[in-house]
Amino acid sequence: MKITIIGAGYVGLVSAACFAHLGVDVICVDNNPERIKNLQSFIMPIYEKGLQELVVQGINSGKLTFTDDLKTAVHESDIIFIAVGTPSRRGDGHADLSYVYQAAKQIAENITNGYKIIVTKSTVPVGTGQKIMDIVGQTNPDAECDVVSNPEFLREGMAIDDFLFPERVVIGALSARATHKMQELYQPLMEKNVPMVNVGLETAELIKYAANAFLALKITFINEIADLSERVGANVEHIAYGMGLDSRIGAKFLSAGPGYGGSCFPKDTRALMHTAQDYHVPMKLIESVVAVNDARAFTMSDKIMRACGGNVKNKKIAVLGLTFKPDTDDMRESPSLRILPILLQNGANIHAYDPQGKKEASEYFKDSLSFCDNAYHATENADAVILMTHWQEFLTLDFEKLKHNMQTPIMIDLRNLYNPDIMRAGGFIYHSIGR
Repeated sequence: MKITIIGAGYVGLVSAACFAHLGVDVICVDNNPERIKNLQSFIMPIYEKGLQELVVQGINSGKLTFTDDLKTAVHESDIIFIAVGTPSRRGDGHADLSYVYQAAKQIAENITNGYKIIVTKSTVPVGTGQKIMDIVGQTNPDAECDVVSNPEFLREGMAIDDFLFPERVVIGALSARATHKMQELYQPLMEKNVPMVNVGLETAELIKYAANAFLALKITFINEIADLSERVGANVEHIAYGMGLDSRIGAKFLSAGPGYGGSCFPKDTRALMHTAQDYHVPMKLIESVVAVNDARAFTMSDKIMRACGGNVKNKKIAVLGLTFKPDTDDMRESPSLRILPILLQNGANIHAYDPQGKKEASEYFKDSLSFCDNAYHATENADAVILMTHWQEFLTLDFEKLKHNMQTPIMIDLRNLYNPDIMRAGGFIYHSIGR
């Protein structure tokens, strides 16, 4: 079996490398010639732990090739995955499906040699698969194909493990022929007893949104409990631990922080909310989740300013971590993109360090803040330090050196990474969330 994956971005590149690792012949297509050239030279467009090694392995084994020739790729493949971006549409929050539909049209134009399966790997709203079928029918009425939804469940920083050792594989298809072909593709995982969820097209599309919205709901819930905990003198970490021991709830995604971000939760919750409204089924819970998370930046910036004596004007603020989570260079919808502009507007002089995010962050912040090469450089003569992203290396800092580096040893820990008693005993004026 040979497959094509259209899109060498986060989902497409990880999927291509992992399928090749499982022994599938993979053609990865992208319309960016420079990206293709870089990938052929083992230069990655993103940082993801273990990805470069898998790409090198795939290319050297002959199982993985990169090209901008979509026509030949479609002709040679049995299954064609669409793994292009579906960002929030500017202005209304709906998922922008223009790249998906463009890819579907190009695929349809080039189906000339028998049965093909077109698979949406991108996260798409319910009804997208049917729309793709319409596009194929209008573009190439003679095309023999099925459309399948096969959503991804990849966590950035853990994407390789999530693909090779998934908790489930969802296959949404309208024909037994397509389902059997997809099961054949995933046979190496089926042999590991990975659950295969075989459902209809619309059900598969909705599973991904429902899962992400529920996880976003858990994060938002514990953040509100954290705010209440601060007012009443409770400890949100102990509350989360007590809650998480209930098997009906579970401990994951109950860590209080500055709000959720990244490439999935913000856009997927908004897209689900707008899809429900389009079908006249308002989802009040998800609407509240979106509103609370949007307001979180103001709550956090206010917390920071209060910790700094009421204002940050002309104060040097060190920021540790900029990406939305550790082990990635992804800045999309990162809490830092919402919180730091508020501090900058209030006159803060921000010096930031992130182990992987400098290049991406500079695209967003331009010259509005200073980028540093390490945590000690960032905190030199600082009036306060904000722990924004919980990178592993921040656990092993020399806190005595950090404290003496600073003008005032104010630590605002937005990830509850450190022990309050130890930090205060070490001479820091320490603030965290919900503790």
